[in-house]
Amino acid sequence: MIILQKIIGLSVNLISFISPKASARIAIFLFTKPFKGHVTKDQSDFLATAFREEFFYKNTPIMSYRWLGQKDTVLLVHGWESNSSRWKNLILALKQQNFNIVALDAPAHGHSGGNRFNALLYAEFIQVVAQRFNPAVVIGHSVGGMSTIFSQNKYQNPFIKKIVLLGSPSEFKNILDRYTQVLGYNQRTTKQITSTIIARYGSSPEDFSTAKQLKNITSEGLIIHDKNDHVIPYEDAVLIKTHFKKSALITTEGFGHALRDHSINKHICEFLEN
Repeated sequence: MIILQKIIGLSVNLISFISPKASARIAIFLFTKPFKGHVTKDQSDFLATAFREEFFYKNTPIMSYRWLGQKDTVLLVHGWESNSSRWKNLILALKQQNFNIVALDAPAHGHSGGNRFNALLYAEFIQVVAQRFNPAVVIGHSVGGMSTIFSQNKYQNPFIKKIVLLGSPSEFKNILDRYTQVLGYNQRTTKQITSTIIARYGSSPEDFSTAKQLKNITSEGLIIHDKNDHVIPYEDAVLIKTHFKKSALITTEGFGHALRDHSINKHICEFLEN
């Protein structure tokens, strides 16, 4: 993997001497193209226990899954290179508590359509599903949590009373910086990446911040983050907590970025019941 990263970085850097715009397009393509997240046979068997319903955002299919219950609706939003089956253990725990459960697959993940992913597009997917099911609670893992905040900040859905963020990043700029450092992109490429993002989305990478977008959100929040998360640093959770007005931070140790453990599910269920 390290050798492949070096080869990719070197190739993109060489292209930058001819055309920085071309090198930036390639770098952004690689950054937004998931290579995992497709549904396996075992995962498909579990997802087959749900009612499936397909929606659309600008002609792109959004796959949703629903497990019926009598209590509030909980919307589950997975992260990068994953799909709705990652919630299996939490879904089983929520079913025991009789919650109505909805999950969706992200753009270019699972059974949803598209071939590119970004948090802003995911935020629109979330809104489409939220408008259909009116969830009282949204639970997002990793970039799914970031996209949840982007969506709620934009649309201010009054029915969303609680938000749970699991291992979620705060600053997109930091994610982008880690990506460019891992690939070893040169200054020509990194500068052009920023310029291309501004041209496409009308904002700089610094503007895409979970912490900044929390200022207008009144939902209650639960933040769970592991001190040994090597994907999203624990400092992101601290920054999010500072800006999330009505929130609590639970710090774990030993569960990494995935945060898959029965104790995590217990924390979430307790938060939903209170």
